Amino acid sequence: MEVTVKLFAMLQRYASEELVGPAPSAGHPFELDLPDTSTIADLLVRLGIPEREVKVTFVDGRARAPMFRLAAGSEIGIFPPIGGG
Repeated sequence: MEVTVKLFAMLQRYASEELVGPAPSAGHPFELDLPDTSTIADLLVRLGIPEREVKVTFVDGRARAPMFRLAAGSEIGIFPPIGGG
């Protein structure tokens, strides 16, 4: 199934060319093909993103847990923890 993924801030470094083609800039979507039973956790593994680097994940505009099962056409936004002083 094909999904649309947006990586924000420092997570953009996980959009490797071998997975997504020319790396998009932060917050810009790219398409990714996943097995039909994939969860958010499976997507993170596929992209090589450690769960500890993810603060919140949205699927179609709603915050979802790592075990949420994705559907074809889903739009996923992945955000890191916010830092600063």
